Amino acid sequence: MYEIRLHHELAAQGFAPSELARLVRSGELTRPRRGAYALSPPGADDGAAHRRLVAATMRQLCDEAVASHVSAAVLHGLPTWTDQLDRAHVTRDRSGGGKHLHNLQVHGVPLAESEVTTLDGIRVTNLARTVLDLACAWSLERSVAAADAALRAGLPAGELLNTIEAAVGRRGVVRARCVGEIADRRSESPGESFSRVRFWRWGLPTPTPQYVVVDAAGRFVARGDFGWPELGTIGEFDGDSKYGVLLKPGQTVQMAVLEEKRREERMRELGWQVVRWTWSDLAHGTELVDRLEAAFRRGRTAAPHLRIR
Repeated sequence: MYEIRLHHELAAQGFAPSELARLVRSGELTRPRRGAYALSPPGADDGAAHRRLVAATMRQLCDEAVASHVSAAVLHGLPTWTDQLDRAHVTRDRSGGGKHLHNLQVHGVPLAESEVTTLDGIRVTNLARTVLDLACAWSLERSVAAADAALRAGLPAGELLNTIEAAVGRRGVVRARCVGEIADRRSESPGESFSRVRFWRWGLPTPTPQYVVVDAAGRFVARGDFGWPELGTIGEFDGDSKYGVLLKPGQTVQMAVLEEKRREERMRELGWQVVRWTWSDLAHGTELVDRLEAAFRRGRTAAPHLRIR
């Protein structure tokens, strides 16, 4: 992952403290934490900085420590949030809680060797145990986003449920069981995962993720983020990357917006109601609930005439 050198190793090679300070100022070295240096340029995002912090931290700890929680999520490529990346998280197989240190959170929780894997030379909790740890600590929305991503990455749903059930008595396991029940590999982004949890909290009907819309002849028209076929409604979450990361080769943002508009028009022509929302709408749900319920009332009338699959 990152080539890490500890202070005493560099000192043994003849590097004086003043020289190390100069190399850090020039950017030739970075110092993820006290006493550890990375022989690589700083990453372009918070995730890269956290991976560097984890690599440096693990070099300074004994072999018993295992990267876990948000640090394991970063290493596995699961969704994380910048407000939780300020310290590395490790678990040691013991009871009695944990402790906070500068740039480090140590968790004292029983950990079986079968729940440990290795990524880039670092011992880290496997996907199922990582989701369990996050679900016991994070909100339901964030935990489901991580669980959905883990399922998309290949984690069998049965393994996740078994790992959660084996944690009987652990603080937060009730929420973890709820995460296991709600998790769905069909959600393709954290925004879609958040949406599903908010719909559940708000008492709205459960949608079908990645619903396929077809015309009267059964030909493919579009795939919506969410579908309520019995209510004649399609839901679309518009995240920050909707017209960026998902661009097709040679496609501009303007072309993508026009294509999306035509796609939506085609669904409306067939009789579907289409409701779109953003992160802001999820944070302030009253207006979104009103829009969805209004669409459901209109769509319920059209639903019997739609081609539903």
